[in-house]
Amino acid sequence: MANNEMMAGKFKANKIQDLVRKFGLLIVIIVMVVGMSIVSSVFLTSGNILNVLRQVSINGILAAGMTFVILTGGIDLSIGSVIAVTGVVVGKLMVDGQSPTTAIIVGLIAGLVFGTFNGIAIAYLGLPPFIATLASQTMGRGFALVYSDGKPYTIMNQSYLNIGKGSALGLPIPVWILIVVCIIAYIVLNYTNFGRYVFAIGGNENAAKLSGVKTKIIKMATYIIAGLLSSIAAIILASRISSGQPTSGTGYELDAIAAVAIGGTSMNGGIGSMGGTIMGFVIIGVLSNSLTLLNVSSFYQLIVKGAIILIAVVLDMRTKRASK
Repeated sequence: MANNEMMAGKFKANKIQDLVRKFGLLIVIIVMVVGMSIVSSVFLTSGNILNVLRQVSINGILAAGMTFVILTGGIDLSIGSVIAVTGVVVGKLMVDGQSPTTAIIVGLIAGLVFGTFNGIAIAYLGLPPFIATLASQTMGRGFALVYSDGKPYTIMNQSYLNIGKGSALGLPIPVWILIVVCIIAYIVLNYTNFGRYVFAIGGNENAAKLSGVKTKIIKMATYIIAGLLSSIAAIILASRISSGQPTSGTGYELDAIAAVAIGGTSMNGGIGSMGGTIMGFVIIGVLSNSLTLLNVSSFYQLIVKGAIILIAVVLDMRTKRASK
């Protein structure tokens, strides 16, 4: 009888743990929303919700690209600099009289160039991802400053500005772009050979290579994806602030990494999901907005985000140890 009760108790405990693993992030979001709606009368207003959605869209697009990279066991510290480079390139082209289409295409090419550079350095030259992307981060920021002479380019073209400030069917256009990016990323990771290879490389790169996976090409492709999505985020940001600024994107890699880590993607690679990343960047967005509404200094917000990353990594390590 006692054994049956113990077994029943363990079963209930395991069931609760499974529910927490599956819906823990959703519970956190619900608790944050309910708590902030009680504390602040402004939080659930349509204006604030739309503002949160616009802010989340940029980090969400960056986090989607970062998910691919981290799943392979890598990291990309250059995405903030890619935002700056894309922004000043697009801004200068618009100021020089080029069409929004031309400016956007060239801006996307800039992201592809940086992504390819990172991919070659890491996959083919064997450089550690941290070092390679730190180098490209520094070079990118320097290029943005040199290219713009340290000055912002003010964008006046209304059709371009509508990308970041306009709406369609009741939702901001950046949110629609985020939705498309997340759907594509989810499909690629879950229903394509490329997605399976990404997980395989993060789980055991040598085993994946022995299984016939072209690990170098796949790894390089993940950095190209991250670079491209960074440029898309930059185009939205430049449209929102009506300018291409060489200092924009500073610290954006922190939010993207935090979103991926909170979403349960292992920093060692091989474990994670796009669904988790979505929950992660929603939590970051709600948290940032909540701290702002509570008049918490942006300096302290950085401390909070850094602590969240640390906690997420510690939990990831403990989960791995428990599963062994």
